[in-house]
Amino acid sequence: MKILIHSLIFSLMLISSASGKESTRQIVDALGRTVEIPVNNERVICSGSGCLRLLTYLQAQSMAVAVDDIEPRKRRYEARPYALANPHFKTMPIFGGYRGHDNPELILALEPQPQVIFKTYASSMGFPPEDLQNKTGIPVVTLDYGNLGKKRTQLYQSLRTMADVIGKQKRAEEVIAFIESQIDDLNKRTADIPEQERPSVFVGGVAFKGPHGYQSTEPAYPPFEFVNANNLAGNAGGVGKELQHSAISKEKILEWDPEIIFLDLSTLQMGDEAGGLYELRTDPSYRALNAVKEGKVYGLLPYNWYAKNYGSILANAFYVGKLLYPERFVDVDSAVKADEIYRFLVGKDIFNDMNTIFHGMAYKPVLVN
Repeated sequence: MKILIHSLIFSLMLISSASGKESTRQIVDALGRTVEIPVNNERVICSGSGCLRLLTYLQAQSMAVAVDDIEPRKRRYEARPYALANPHFKTMPIFGGYRGHDNPELILALEPQPQVIFKTYASSMGFPPEDLQNKTGIPVVTLDYGNLGKKRTQLYQSLRTMADVIGKQKRAEEVIAFIESQIDDLNKRTADIPEQERPSVFVGGVAFKGPHGYQSTEPAYPPFEFVNANNLAGNAGGVGKELQHSAISKEKILEWDPEIIFLDLSTLQMGDEAGGLYELRTDPSYRALNAVKEGKVYGLLPYNWYAKNYGSILANAFYVGKLLYPERFVDVDSAVKADEIYRFLVGKDIFNDMNTIFHGMAYKPVLVN
């Protein structure tokens, strides 16, 4: 009898071992690492800037069992549509610090345990993915957050990789097709506008790992690229399109004297007596700009806020296009279009809530005089 029982236990162990092997598969992540993951995944955490945003785009935010410590923070300003659409993130368990500074002990204490850890910006900040995987025993899949410019392919691959892990392949293709359709629409509306009919533009106050003053810009600013705008920072020296972020000298901005200037509203985080808006209102140099004198200063939703806000980038592009070439965007209401984009990507109309946070300055002239 004892022999029979021992044989049965041994057989069950073999079956369990065999089924364990069958229940995993391999995937190659953004760093070229081959990672062994479970076949079916229902519980994950997202580490690093923008990672939870991508999960939300895939309509899989319910799979997150914990969040990093940026989510519960109380702040005066908030410009992450994915977070505004999911206020429950604020009350979820914390697994570590923001920008990928994970805490293995907190992760191991989570109940239920995540089956996979997704990680963005793994090679440049935060806890090394291999070390995190070794300390937790949980597979870590790295993702390249990409951008909507020259690294759009990397963004799309990351959406596909994440979707492959969690079984959301169809949604990933829908998201990619949606983004491409918006960019294609913008280009078709503006591609044939003669160069002499394109007013010169500049955007300042763009955030980069925190808020900045008006000199901070994005030379390859996608909303300008998508509507074929005459972006002075992007044309400077013929190298702008290779850059992701730059601080342009005040003297250069004055030399350019752009016909229309935009203010990234993330700069308001710097307070009432600092930042881009304060500078435009008080700095004698900026006061000399013709666009400031003529009131041609317009507010845009933040480009960067815990990595690039892809939905806001697309929404900003439609506003910029309508402002620069109104006859090409007669059918577009900028606020309505923004909510169409947010509704598709994060599941809710967010524009009014976010605009209220930024004192109603989005998509209208900003008072500087």
